Amino acid sequence: MSENEAQAAPQRVCIIGAGPAGLSAARALKRLGIAYDQFERHSDVGGIWDLDNPGTPMYESAHFISSRKTSGFFDFPMPETYPDYPGNRQILDYTRSFAAAYGLRAAIRFDCAVTDVRRDGDAWEVTLADGTVRHYRAVICATGVTWSPRVPRHQGEFAGEVRHSSTYRSALEFRGRRVLIVGLGNSGADIACDAAANADAAFVSIRRGYHLIPKHILGIPSDELANGGPQLPLWLERPFFRAVLRLLQGDLTKYGLPKPDHKLFESHPLLNSQLVHYLQHGDVAIRPDIAALDGSRVRFVDGSSEEVDLVLYATGYDWSIPYAEKYFQWNEGRPDLYMSVFSRDHHNLFGLGYLEINSSAYTLFDHISNVVAQYLHDQDHRPDRAAEFDQLIAADRPKLNGGINFLASARHRSYVDARAYHRYLAGLRRRMGWDDLLAGRFEAIRSAS
Repeated sequence: MSENEAQAAPQRVCIIGAGPAGLSAARALKRLGIAYDQFERHSDVGGIWDLDNPGTPMYESAHFISSRKTSGFFDFPMPETYPDYPGNRQILDYTRSFAAAYGLRAAIRFDCAVTDVRRDGDAWEVTLADGTVRHYRAVICATGVTWSPRVPRHQGEFAGEVRHSSTYRSALEFRGRRVLIVGLGNSGADIACDAAANADAAFVSIRRGYHLIPKHILGIPSDELANGGPQLPLWLERPFFRAVLRLLQGDLTKYGLPKPDHKLFESHPLLNSQLVHYLQHGDVAIRPDIAALDGSRVRFVDGSSEEVDLVLYATGYDWSIPYAEKYFQWNEGRPDLYMSVFSRDHHNLFGLGYLEINSSAYTLFDHISNVVAQYLHDQDHRPDRAAEFDQLIAADRPKLNGGINFLASARHRSYVDARAYHRYLAGLRRRMGWDDLLAGRFEAIRSAS
């Protein structure tokens, strides 16, 4: 498409980002014949799974924390040859094969960042890094939530090296060093295991206890077991899994892990089968929160200290949509979006992928993208139905926690339970008459591409 054609085509949709969420959106729009352009600042698709993508939080040892059978795009399963928990290179290959299978690359402009999005009447003015300005009927922001590292500040001065985990790539970086990992999310736990196997000494500083879930239970991937077995009510499911974990792991506090101050499932699941092994063998040690940095030592709140030469903060990320920040309503660092997707103020602005969920996100991206595409399609072909959905966007605030009282933290306030979200989304599609359009047409597009 020529530059002049783009300028004269305000009915096109702009997708920003070509990671898994952006690709899901592209396929959904293509399925309904909605014209769109897609922009990706990197040289290829894949988002964070491409280790060559500047700023990615990915590292060489990273694997999916959801299993192969429960992950993946809708009706595009991962290859049977993949292991239960695919590695980052396999996920990247899979994501790129998805883009190729549905002919999505043709509409993507690579090495082209979006620097600004501005309201232009009822449409949007999108400025690209080269200064080009284009106009679009709608904008789908799909640039993800792991690009702005959060680094806490501690008292004192440190003589060694301080980095965020977003800069970490290889376990070889730990050779000959005394390493302190700060934070025990899934990335922190993975990196702590790398340090345990390679560093001269490895420590993990944590502020609270976590429920540690092994990746396999009775030889079955944990999420596959949870999703494939009988759907127990929460009051029964929680004590059942707690008993199973106790049987498999014993009392983890004897390895230095604090007792969790919350119930099972009330925080982001920490899936790791290696950490306990390294704790049992003394290759990594748990330390409490940092009190101060003191030259070559790190002092902790319990009065202890350790000599370290690398502090690596695995402390998460601040969410941001820098090119369109002012058009979103923010609450404790999270955008207020209906179903974590739809702007309540602008009927043609979407944030896709801005949610925390306790299960695989890929299939969920597909189902959400389908609803976004249906809504945009209705704006042109069924304005009455689009208007009905506008009312839901403005007023509907469903509880999507599945009865789980997630931790009272900024991160967990945006958390949704996968089962509750899928149930509500399915009911929403039925209510809007969109259910029959979800399945049965992806394969046709794939074959024709």
